[in-house]
Amino acid sequence: MIMAKDLYSENVYAYALAKTLAKVHPPMTVGLYSSCHSRIKMILKNIEGHMNDEAKRRESKCVKTSKPRPMKASIGNLLSLITHLVFYRPVWTEENQSRECVRYVFVKFSAWHFAGSDMLWAGLVMHLCQTLQDSFGKLQLSLFRVAQYDVEKYSKRRKTEDSSENWRPKMVLCCPLWAIILMSLIGSLFILVPLIIYGFPQQKIASEGDKDGSGNSGYGVLEGLAIAALGVPAAGAVRFTVMLGKNLIFNQDLNVRRSLDNKQVSEQLGLMHEVRKEMRLLSCFVHFMEIFERRKIKVVLEITNLDRCTPEKIVGVLDAINILLSDEESPFISLIAIDPEVLTQQVDQAKGCFTKKDRAYSFLDRIITLPFTIPPLCEVSKCKVFRKIVCGQPEISNSQFDEVDKFCESETSISVEDNSSITSSLIQGKATTKTQNAEKYGFQNYVFDENEVERLIQSAFESIFLCNQSSLHTYVSDNTVSMRRVINSIRVTIMVMEAFKIEVPPPERVAAWVVLVDRWPCRLSWILQCVEDEEQNLKINENETGTPADSNHDKTLWNVFSEHRVELHVIGDEVEKFLERDDDPELFEMFLKKDFKFTVGEMAMFKSHTVNLDCSIKNELARIRGNKRVKGTGRSFYNTLSPKSVINMSEEDVCNELSKLKLPEKYNQLVRENHINGQTLLLSDPADLRQVMQMTLGEWTTFRIHFLGVMSFGCQSQTRSAPVNSKPNVVICPSGLKHDHMT
Repeated sequence: MIMAKDLYSENVYAYALAKTLAKVHPPMTVGLYSSCHSRIKMILKNIEGHMNDEAKRRESKCVKTSKPRPMKASIGNLLSLITHLVFYRPVWTEENQSRECVRYVFVKFSAWHFAGSDMLWAGLVMHLCQTLQDSFGKLQLSLFRVAQYDVEKYSKRRKTEDSSENWRPKMVLCCPLWAIILMSLIGSLFILVPLIIYGFPQQKIASEGDKDGSGNSGYGVLEGLAIAALGVPAAGAVRFTVMLGKNLIFNQDLNVRRSLDNKQVSEQLGLMHEVRKEMRLLSCFVHFMEIFERRKIKVVLEITNLDRCTPEKIVGVLDAINILLSDEESPFISLIAIDPEVLTQQVDQAKGCFTKKDRAYSFLDRIITLPFTIPPLCEVSKCKVFRKIVCGQPEISNSQFDEVDKFCESETSISVEDNSSITSSLIQGKATTKTQNAEKYGFQNYVFDENEVERLIQSAFESIFLCNQSSLHTYVSDNTVSMRRVINSIRVTIMVMEAFKIEVPPPERVAAWVVLVDRWPCRLSWILQCVEDEEQNLKINENETGTPADSNHDKTLWNVFSEHRVELHVIGDEVEKFLERDDDPELFEMFLKKDFKFTVGEMAMFKSHTVNLDCSIKNELARIRGNKRVKGTGRSFYNTLSPKSVINMSEEDVCNELSKLKLPEKYNQLVRENHINGQTLLLSDPADLRQVMQMTLGEWTTFRIHFLGVMSFGCQSQTRSAPVNSKPNVVICPSGLKHDHMT
């Protein structure tokens, strides 16, 4: 039961959010917070599935009298819709406003696709218009604009009436419009049919006694009446057809674009106002379709990849959502899928953020009505997703529940034998060709047994996704992009080691090394650089003394990191951009100290075959470390202590070193009174330290070179002039702290 619960944890969250969205009335803006875009897609797809299932469940419970119209297009529904658009107006009643049946229209908007636009929010509006036209029909929307939409009437708030009727005919002079048009058509037929059959009476030649032609005046009146009777309806029909054709050609999308291109509208009248009117038309059309289809219609706008855009465009989209889609009667539900850390940094960098209310979190709080942080994958789900990627299956399947059920009921292994049986014929059939190609290009020594390599690769994968065999899955990121990096790097690493005829370590160790490189590249690069420097120093000492240096291949990587972590802390500001790439430092400690105790010897073997480690990080760390040592040149000459030695000193050790330097005894007393140990010496401000010690310039130089050495010159520029001390028993530090020597 625990396995099933863990497996469906993400579906549980998606189900809860979908049920909430089904109960809450729009407008609504939901913030989906996650740093993994694949996880966002997975949650969004699950939400769509649950919302569609909820819509089907509600429709199945409806009684026949109030059953909604089928969404499938048909000639009967189209003719009925055209009739209601032209001749009727909807009536908002308590009954049709409280219907349980619902239809969801999903609009997927990737901000990255419109990132090149000057106004990203305009791309959002145009994409929304286009999607609604595709969902309901371009003809239907154009008919609504021509025959139904009245700006003044629909700009007012809807009034709910106590009536049993859902439709009310349009009235012209207290007569229904459909009756007037019907009578006009019947009258036209009564006039037109006789004229078609018999034609107009031919005028007879005027007689001599009737030269003025007064006898033909009756025929002229008849022709005029016929033309008038036929012309008025024809003119109305022509006008209606022209307006309909115009709206079919110049649709909502083009209207927004024309407003963008019109400088007078953009600069003087306000582009946002014009676009808002178009959005109001869409909202009214959706409400009209609700009455016609006898169900609620909610438009779910899914906005993704917004955190990849520039700060100004991000703020523009959020403002558009807040202004355009937050009308009281708006049918829109906005799902903004973002990485909150990236988004907050981008918003804070946007122009115009000067007050506290304009800051990122306050800005989001004014827009987001439901913050929803996507939880990380549970261990079982992470293993299942990793296994799907290994098998080449999509991370998000169409029938996710059925496939996952089938996935759980299957065997716990990858079935390497089945995979080998599928590829064995291809391997055997191509073996001769590969050998010939190897001889042709001169790399026959690198040909390896593909079956054995595939077995090693699958074993490495199993060490990750089989929870009961190893704890390695704990350290794998739930970001599917990181999973793919690990999978691809494991394949390449094992193939490279096998091609060089190196004895491949246990597959679990290979997989663990790849995960270590992927999750903590900076800290591992620091270990590599420290080991490299120590080996070079050992060779230098060996050449000077003539005695062979002791090998440290059995030393664990965690011991190496522990010995040099203080130095990494000291240069932390300079390597901050690299440390940001690393994952949780506590997990790093647990990884190397408890679960996977890699040694320096293993690191030397993996180092030359590691393909997923960025060497530029190690090179930059080497440069920074070298610069620090150049600034502290002459360590041995000036008798400078290493940071490793200083950090572990107690107060008495510091006093002993001061005695070796032959400094006055009073400084030993100051060290004890101010509790100055090795950590205080390395981590405190040199200016504060000098003021507390009350040393002369020569004494401070000797003290600084001996204890601080590497770091002191980097901090020299930060030293501030000491204030005048008017009280002999109180030491005033530049930082403002006071130390009373009498206490």
